Amino acid sequence: MPTPTLPGPLVDAGWLADHITDVVVCDTRWYLDGRSGAAAFSAGHIPGAVFVDLDTDLSAPAGPDGRHPLPTPEAFAGAMGRLGVGHDSVVVAYDDAGGMVAGRMWWMLDALGVACAVLDGGIDAWPGELELQPRQIVPTTFPVVAWPPDRFASADEVADLAGDVRVIDARAAERYRGEENAVDPRFGHIPGARSAPFAANLDGGRFKEAAELAAHYESLGIETDTPVVAYCGSGVSACVDLLALRLVGSANTRLYVGSWSEWGGDEGRPLATGAEES
Repeated sequence: MPTPTLPGPLVDAGWLADHITDVVVCDTRWYLDGRSGAAAFSAGHIPGAVFVDLDTDLSAPAGPDGRHPLPTPEAFAGAMGRLGVGHDSVVVAYDDAGGMVAGRMWWMLDALGVACAVLDGGIDAWPGELELQPRQIVPTTFPVVAWPPDRFASADEVADLAGDVRVIDARAAERYRGEENAVDPRFGHIPGARSAPFAANLDGGRFKEAAELAAHYESLGIETDTPVVAYCGSGVSACVDLLALRLVGSANTRLYVGSWSEWGGDEGRPLATGAEES
């Protein structure tokens, strides 16, 4: 099977249609309100796609480390192999939430050196008919590789970051400010973090042009060489910010996986509220 070369961390539906038989297409739909991503997949998905479950394939069980902590390398390797993803696979992940969940899969695979991209616009961008029957998966072997520390940050590392590392919060601005909501364990943000809602990267469900993204991050004090740590509610939507930063050439970026579900759940961690800090 020919191995296509991804044009970048983002592909459009035309590219995917041209290479649909040469890549592993992954449907990562998941819903914070409790709706079933698996049910959405069964109701119609991009032809040849396999369903990837955020809660069981891309995360360890929820606990003190957050709602979506990283799975062990062994568990992740097992999940990818079961889904037919090998280390030499080319993967295109999609969702219906602007890349919120697909970005998490992209970040994890990219961290391990696997070619992966997110479908810009998600399932709504697909121009053809959807498929009802799941693909016949051929399991493969995925190597067990430790998560590289230069791509992920722990709570203690975030707490110790010097002022020259920009911490950004990808949640909605009202959650950043500390308004009460049904999701966060406490209300506020990590002191010193800047508000960078993941939705600000999107226009009509698709990523904005690189120049507009660059201007957005420059307004947050982020140049291409600025070290950045991104977090959100549980280490998922922050990956949209990380993907956008990759699109504008930023490489020194990390994900705080535990995010606010870990930090806010620890009464010993400080928080700030109110408008954005400089």
